[in-house]
Amino acid sequence: PGCTAAKMAAAVERSFIEICGFERETLQRFRDITVNPGVNALPGVRYADSAGGFYYEESGKLLSVTSNRFIHWSTSGDTVQLVEQSLDTNLLNNSLRLKIVNCTLLPGGVHIQETYNHVIILLVTNQTVHRLVLPHPSRMYRSELVTELQMQSIFTDVGKLNLRDPSTYFVIPAVPGQVPPSSASAAWVSGDGEAHFAVASVAGGMLIVRLPAHDVQGSVSVLELKQSSVVQRFLAGWMPTAMRGDQSPSDVPLSLAVRQLESDTFIFALCQDHKLRMWSYKDQMCLMVADMLEYMPVNRDVRSSLGQGHKLRLSFSSSTGLCLGVYLNIPKRGQFCVFQLVSTESNRFSLDHISSLFATQETLVDFSLTSTDVWALWLDDENQTVVKYINFEHNTAGQWNQVFVQPPPEEEVNIGEDQDPRETYLETLFSPGRFTASALLKALQIYRRGAERIADLSWEALKKEVTVAVESELQGSVTEYEFSQEEYRQLQVEFWSKFYACCLQYQEDLSAPLALHINPCTSTVCLLKKGFMSFLVPCFAVDHLYLSSDDNLSSEEETPLAEDPDVARDVLQLVQCLRMVGESVSGEMAYIIEKALEHLQSPECAAEQVLEILLANDNDNVIEDIQNKLQDIRNPVNAMAILLREMDYETEAEMEGNLAAGRS
Repeated sequence: PGCTAAKMAAAVERSFIEICGFERETLQRFRDITVNPGVNALPGVRYADSAGGFYYEESGKLLSVTSNRFIHWSTSGDTVQLVEQSLDTNLLNNSLRLKIVNCTLLPGGVHIQETYNHVIILLVTNQTVHRLVLPHPSRMYRSELVTELQMQSIFTDVGKLNLRDPSTYFVIPAVPGQVPPSSASAAWVSGDGEAHFAVASVAGGMLIVRLPAHDVQGSVSVLELKQSSVVQRFLAGWMPTAMRGDQSPSDVPLSLAVRQLESDTFIFALCQDHKLRMWSYKDQMCLMVADMLEYMPVNRDVRSSLGQGHKLRLSFSSSTGLCLGVYLNIPKRGQFCVFQLVSTESNRFSLDHISSLFATQETLVDFSLTSTDVWALWLDDENQTVVKYINFEHNTAGQWNQVFVQPPPEEEVNIGEDQDPRETYLETLFSPGRFTASALLKALQIYRRGAERIADLSWEALKKEVTVAVESELQGSVTEYEFSQEEYRQLQVEFWSKFYACCLQYQEDLSAPLALHINPCTSTVCLLKKGFMSFLVPCFAVDHLYLSSDDNLSSEEETPLAEDPDVARDVLQLVQCLRMVGESVSGEMAYIIEKALEHLQSPECAAEQVLEILLANDNDNVIEDIQNKLQDIRNPVNAMAILLREMDYETEAEMEGNLAAGRS
């Protein structure tokens, strides 16, 4: 909406890096609300956790009430958590946790839309649909310019909503004993305020539930969209196709997306038979069917089997119009296809194939489509998070750009001989960006063996509680009165490592990636995880060079620090040497340097000590490899000066003198 592709393109010229901004509070303070729609739980229904986000149309407008403001959500079982956040100001009462009794949220079953006066949240479960109507921030704060340090969130008065009112929810008609074959859903609010929910039908095609506008009296209607027959009945006379015996499951939608254009709403369905169908809601007609397998080489077995895991995304911009991103989940060979929707006279539509992008990662978790790029989130074979992006028009080499995600905390803590185990573990546990407060709190609760639940704690109070819990456990295990200092130290390491392992386990669980959220208006890219959210930001040039694999730095043209190819080649060789050194330095060696810096000792002496250890233990001839690579650097002084200048902006002027000396 009103966002140019140029902003996004300017931000994605090179690799990105993940920044984790863990909040230093014990737990997000959620307002808990329970809704009971009066249904019985369906046995055996389980869906994966999911997440997503919504950005305001004016989030890129400086000093507007919705500047840098967005909502992110996550679902798990019968519960959805919604958090409204602003990067400009503190939002009060900004967290809502909604439980829908005996229902399970569909993956991606949260759809948010703004109107002039309201923010409308549409929820889809396996049995029901729900609508929450909240005030738009611009109605809460009518001033044109907003400069306040804190503001009320749209969730502030959510407790005043009557979510048991029949106008706010509806039970989806079901076939006894049959579970919907797909968890696909879509939802939208029409121009006249009616809420529409599209879900997969047991018999193929989809059901669309229409709720009248929230401030208008009216009845709910259910519409069945299916290629063989389009039947609409008001509730009293509606009967699912499955009960009529007209079954054609191949057109069950695996992924749904909606776009409102002019006076109509188009529903796009990527189906089990690998076909993309486009429906007109106004005319209740299928306007287009496109076989996605025509755009990739497949064998007869794939054509004859029903698809699983296909995904569909839309992107609209004034320059490109409506683009569709399709992920085809073919075994051992996933592929993205990007299309542009082309319309002709007499309401005919076709797809213009823009690009096909191949991916080798095993499990696609989510992907996003912008007007220029495909962003994708995978889990690799070792269950590690992988994020990459690629420009879908200008990628002759087909190479994805790197995103460096934060590695998990170290599995073991290195403790120097002169270090206190307790202080070392506490420093590691509570250092910024390593562990969330939630992971620490869950581990603490387990360690205290189900004692009373821990209320809100400050970061420092949590640190004290952890210390008391571990030390109490240690003291309780001591049966002898006298210990040598070394024995007591070993006991400390044992108990603190046990607590640390528990924290690692919870942190890993909370770090499970669920979705990407991209706001093209502000070029903000978020990685949504089970227990927290992080930002993906463009790398500094030095980070880009140091973190990139050699495959991604195949030539000096990839070196952003120098225009001269000879200088760029020198910098590239130097960075590769530094990476080899970094990979050879153990935790114990790193501690030698950290200790020297902490005590204001000479870093040169510490580096010499580390070098002696490296030379004494160089079984793989790493030092020789580094020396050979250094020989290839034409002007090492110049290359070092360039790197130092990039890492220290305050001494830029001083570095200029060194550069001149290096050239002479």
